Amino acid sequence: MISSGYDAELRRHHEVLRRAWDIGPHDRVLDVGCGAGLTTRDAARAARDGSALGVDISGPAVELARELARAEGLGNVAFERADVQAHPFPPAGFDVAISRFGTMFFDDPVAAFGGVGRALRPGGRLVMLVWQAGELNEWHLVVRRALDRTGPSPNAFSLADPSTVRQVLGAAGFADVTLTDVDEPVCYGPDVAAALDWVRGFASVQESLTAVGVERLREELVAHATGDGVWLGSRAWLVTARRG
Repeated sequence: MISSGYDAELRRHHEVLRRAWDIGPHDRVLDVGCGAGLTTRDAARAARDGSALGVDISGPAVELARELARAEGLGNVAFERADVQAHPFPPAGFDVAISRFGTMFFDDPVAAFGGVGRALRPGGRLVMLVWQAGELNEWHLVVRRALDRTGPSPNAFSLADPSTVRQVLGAAGFADVTLTDVDEPVCYGPDVAAALDWVRGFASVQESLTAVGVERLREELVAHATGDGVWLGSRAWLVTARRG
């Protein structure tokens, strides 16, 4: 589920990131919040004479990432369980840092991005995807309506405001910060039943979804079902920057 679920959900965004990261054959790549490591493995293929390191705070995700890399026979990729806010990366050890929605949950984002910046060589690049505001993301609104939930949005949207992104990255030592609008949907499954199972597996949903909420969620998913799966609108930022 860690592998196929999120990678399938975010497959349009994955392609956006791949087109933007411009990884060279000799680059050393750091993947922040790598999950099951699809982005790391694809980065390693692009950096065929370089290397890619994926880090994530989830031990099970890192173990799965290692298994998948071994199965694919990749020799220039590695994975570590690490808290980016405190991990001692080698100074100037990387040319490019990438992230697919793995940087919004830091308690101290300036410290975390500062560590990423120090891990990059001078002029090294940061290329990441973060969510725009919750009210612009249909997938988020659908779940909130099913849960009958009001109040502030979760940390997934902590980097939704461009001024916040620029302020945090600037304080962390980055320059030339740019944000590009990404208007691509997410896929919750090949059909309504699969989509319902996927959403009910979210940690934020499991403890709060009532029987009424399940039916409300099912109706929402039916309304978004197509012949090619259950798709919901989303908006994200593609953020690029350089170590100053």
